[in-house]
Amino acid sequence: MWQRTNELVMLVYKVTQKFPREEMYGITSQLRRASLSVVLNIVEGYGRRSKGEFKRFLDISLGSLAEVEYLLELSLELGFIEGSTLDQLEIKRSECGKLIWSYREKLC
Repeated sequence: MWQRTNELVMLVYKVTQKFPREEMYGITSQLRRASLSVVLNIVEGYGRRSKGEFKRFLDISLGSLAEVEYLLELSLELGFIEGSTLDQLEIKRSECGKLIWSYREKLC
């Protein structure tokens, strides 16, 4: 789960390098922070050594993943990314969501 979400972060960072400079503190920053939040909440939740706490942090990761989804769609609408790039990122984002959700359900 950590590896897959880390791959998403790396893809987001690579893609956002090509975003307009005027978006450095806007969409670029927000998309990077949201994707990083996905993996960081997994790491922090795991470090809490409590099923309940871990589950709560996985919920936060899923919320950040939803934020990533919206920001990617917005980036497409604004012309910052191509449809093929969105497709590639969406495949990875969806994969991450399924992994997090599945692991979350196993914690019950």
